Amino acid sequence: MALLLWKAFDFFEVSQVKLGDDETRSFFENNEISSVCSGSDSLFLGSDNGYVRIIGPSWKIVRSFQAHETGRITHMRQVEGTSLLVTVSEDLSNEPVLKVWALDKPVKKTGLPTCLSTLNIHNGRKQFPISSFTALDDLSQLAVGFANGAVTVIRGDLIHDRGTKQRIVYESEEPITGVEFVANPKLITLFVATTSKLLRLVISGKGQGQPPRTIEDAGCAAGCMTVNSKTDDIIVVRDDAVYYYTLEGRGLCFANDGATSLVSTFQNYVALVSPPPISGSGGSDSIRRRFGGTNTESLFNAARFTMVDPTLQLVAHSESLISQVKAIFQIWGDLFILTQDGKVNRYHEKSLQQRLELLYQRNLFPLAINLAQKSGMDLQQQNVIYRKYGDHLYQKGDFDSAMSQYIKAIDNTEPSQVIRKFLDTQRIHNLIEYLEELHERHKATSDHTTLLLNCYAKLKDVEKLEKFIKSEGDLKFDVDTAITMCRQGGYFEQAAYLATKHGENDLVVDILIEDSKNYAEALDFIWHLDAETAYPSLMKYARVLLENCPSDTTRIFIDYYTGKYKPRVHPISEETQTISSGGFAAGAAIAVQNLTSLLPLPYMNTSAVPTPTGQGSQPTVSDAGAVIEPDGGADQKYNPPPPRTAFSSFIDHSDEFIVFLEACLKDDSLKESDKVDIYTTLFEMYLHKASERKGMQREEWELKAKKLIEGREVPIENSNVLLLSHLSDFRDGTTLVKEQSGLLFDIFRSYTSAKDTRGAIKALRKYGPNEPQLYPAALAYFTSDARILEEAGPEELANVLDKIDHDGLMAPLQVIQTLGSNAVATMGMIKPYLHETITRERREIAANRRQINSFRKETESKRAEMAELGARPAVFQAQRCPGCGGLLELPAVHFLCKHSFHQRCLKQSDDGADVECPVCAVNNAAVRAMKRGQDERADRHDLFRDALEKGDDRFKTVAQWFGQGVMGAGTAE
Repeated sequence: MALLLWKAFDFFEVSQVKLGDDETRSFFENNEISSVCSGSDSLFLGSDNGYVRIIGPSWKIVRSFQAHETGRITHMRQVEGTSLLVTVSEDLSNEPVLKVWALDKPVKKTGLPTCLSTLNIHNGRKQFPISSFTALDDLSQLAVGFANGAVTVIRGDLIHDRGTKQRIVYESEEPITGVEFVANPKLITLFVATTSKLLRLVISGKGQGQPPRTIEDAGCAAGCMTVNSKTDDIIVVRDDAVYYYTLEGRGLCFANDGATSLVSTFQNYVALVSPPPISGSGGSDSIRRRFGGTNTESLFNAARFTMVDPTLQLVAHSESLISQVKAIFQIWGDLFILTQDGKVNRYHEKSLQQRLELLYQRNLFPLAINLAQKSGMDLQQQNVIYRKYGDHLYQKGDFDSAMSQYIKAIDNTEPSQVIRKFLDTQRIHNLIEYLEELHERHKATSDHTTLLLNCYAKLKDVEKLEKFIKSEGDLKFDVDTAITMCRQGGYFEQAAYLATKHGENDLVVDILIEDSKNYAEALDFIWHLDAETAYPSLMKYARVLLENCPSDTTRIFIDYYTGKYKPRVHPISEETQTISSGGFAAGAAIAVQNLTSLLPLPYMNTSAVPTPTGQGSQPTVSDAGAVIEPDGGADQKYNPPPPRTAFSSFIDHSDEFIVFLEACLKDDSLKESDKVDIYTTLFEMYLHKASERKGMQREEWELKAKKLIEGREVPIENSNVLLLSHLSDFRDGTTLVKEQSGLLFDIFRSYTSAKDTRGAIKALRKYGPNEPQLYPAALAYFTSDARILEEAGPEELANVLDKIDHDGLMAPLQVIQTLGSNAVATMGMIKPYLHETITRERREIAANRRQINSFRKETESKRAEMAELGARPAVFQAQRCPGCGGLLELPAVHFLCKHSFHQRCLKQSDDGADVECPVCAVNNAAVRAMKRGQDERADRHDLFRDALEKGDDRFKTVAQWFGQGVMGAGTAE
């Protein structure tokens, strides 16, 4: 494609460099510059008089020195990253001179840079000017092309001046127009261009020494060959095209329109300098029309400068110059052009965003995308371009292409922004494409899944729907949302497939029961699940299943709660099975059956056991083909839940409930707490069934209830039995439990409440020995009514009074108060009891009085003895010492207790206390201990209260503690 057909832009900001001072400005304007090179953050300018001037970033001459005394400096090369500078001067009267300078090593005397090496470049003693020059970065090899067609290669150590070798590697009749090195670790190749040929010569490595190889029989003009330092591609510009060459041969090329005088590379661009258009040339007229030229302006056009991007096939910049280009160089991140009039133009590339905006303005979004990718823009920013491109196509009405761009930008685009544009029914296919891509990239939400499924439903595209939900690989959508939408749209088969595939067994049951109304299949599906999975579904729909499949549901409850549950397995036979429900419900059931046959289920076996049916059960489709594995395979281990969790499921199903409870009672592993629940509930259910029946049937249920609570080990609370028996008017249960629980008083009270005197007397005789409090209650009952007393008889009343008097169950005053509360009992009936009581109490009073008189006499005797000892002298008549048994001799010690001892027979206490009579010491110690104990107990009121509560005669207890000083009364010493 010719340059004229490429789109032209202005990707560069052009400005003229303002030189830093007058000296620099004068040097540029005097047109003394003979060569230019750049590197190491400096610009090097060679002049006709042999001087080298170094320009800094401020565009001032920072340093100058005379490199050559004769000749003009025609070529220079600065080694990037070092201070090495190579200069070549030419004087046609002598051989060209090459010098290598160390700019960082000045000579002490002159201050000039140190010249590391100097040599004359040989050309077979032929005086021809140098037409091209190149060097490797390490200066180990240099190539010089001459106008006479010779190429000299210089090898050696120019940096340390250890000698060099020169050899003419190529000679021809055409002048050399360009030489360039392409170096890699194993091979160094020299490309040589003449006016009619392009050759390749191996300088070092495999193939060295072989003659040059012609790549193409077409050369180029001087200055029209360069190398791309990034890719090592050789660029050759001819009038017809710009060619790229590699070690393998010619590469890409693009058309050129006219002659070119100078070529250079800058980043990814190729800079071309062309001579001014020739008058009358059709091509030049085209260029003038392209870039705004006119016949008048052509008088001032000395050159045309163009920068192209071969990869993107665009013209990045183009302008006409009023002065010829002398040199192109790049430094400080920009490209510069030096013209013959001493002006320097700076070409600064615009930012990537600015370049993209230029493309946006012309709606060149594909080109913008290529530019962004080439520039290494991150994917997020690239997606912005895709989105802009999509918006542009959408506005043009190209919805399919717009959607393709939106899909490319899907990673960084808010899906709602795109979805809103395609909600129209006519664009639903584009919307489906976008939503499918969202799911493919796992960026879809539940709302996106809902919308996609709605689109499928709207188009009635079952094939796409199934393809979507049955897609392989990672899950790309929200399963719950997909199942919900399929159910809402009537696609029960697909909903069942999804639920089964992803282990949503609860949802499968929901579909069969709530949507298909196929309760037998739902129960059968539950029975195929493992214990932990089946339980939630079983409990959720227990009432519905009991209502429609009572027998089978009861069976599965019994198996599960007794720990005998095993997943059921049955083969699917589509020929023999029929589905009662139609439409989508039938489809859902078929889907579930097919899935259960495909998906692996545990405990699969071919042995069949018929499902037991109870009263009122209906045969189901699942029962016909059901097989269960009773023995094969390992038992499934699980912890059965407490039976009480199933009680609420059997509401309004009392017969099935009783069957369930009776089966649970037979389980030996039942916990005690569960037994209590089951016994209590079963007892209640028996009474409930009895209350609904009459005659013999009622007696049968009451007999079951009575047998259930008989025995001492029945784990049912008595209060529950009493309450339930009372509510159901089950008197045998009340009596039995009261008797077992020791509630004998309550049994007697029940007879008295019913005015059943005979029963009360019978209960008194049966339970009285174990419950003495029944006798006071019987006394109150017998004397509560004249008819009751007459029915009981005087003898029974007398027996009750005798028992009360004999066992001390009531005080006489309490008996009188009980009998005197009404006028039923006569004085004659209680006269014997009163006579016996008064006589006994009189005898006790007399005995107490005799004991009091004895204590008083003893007290008076002790007081008289104490008074005599304190008032009268004591006479001691003892003749022998009780301690040793010998005759009493002085010194002797006499005690007031009439005992006398030898002084030597008495032990003196260490603390000097009075000596006590050894004979009376034991009794005295006992009296003192008793007194001390009384004093201590006087403060222990808790002991007094305890004795008062436990004592039968509280007055006697108070008197005893009063005598011990608990009331604070003083006692005689």
